[in-house]
Amino acid sequence: MALSSTEAEYIASGAAGRQAMWLRKLLIDLGNEQGDATEIWCDNRSAIAMTRNPAYHARTKHIEVQHHYIRRLVSEGKIELKFCGTNDQSADLFTKSLAQVKHQFFMEKIGIHSV
Repeated sequence: MALSSTEAEYIASGAAGRQAMWLRKLLIDLGNEQGDATEIWCDNRSAIAMTRNPAYHARTKHIEVQHHYIRRLVSEGKIELKFCGTNDQSADLFTKSLAQVKHQFFMEKIGIHSV
């Protein structure tokens, strides 16, 4: 269980990184190796900073070692975490209660239209 939103985002980024690596290996098997880093968008600047800074901080020492896999992927250039602000976070459509205007905006952004 995460103790902060930063830790939750960091753990989620690690899980996304593992999935991205699985897909990259599948692409290699299919003869289409991906040359560039896979972009993973995150709306928490502190979580992104944690992946880029390998220093061992007192505030992150409670995070289990398995979650630090994302740091290695970032340092190897296989994954690139990028910031996505709250106003552009389409996933909020599925995870939060939104005002009608914002709900409609995100629905249109991901290609869902009213019939």
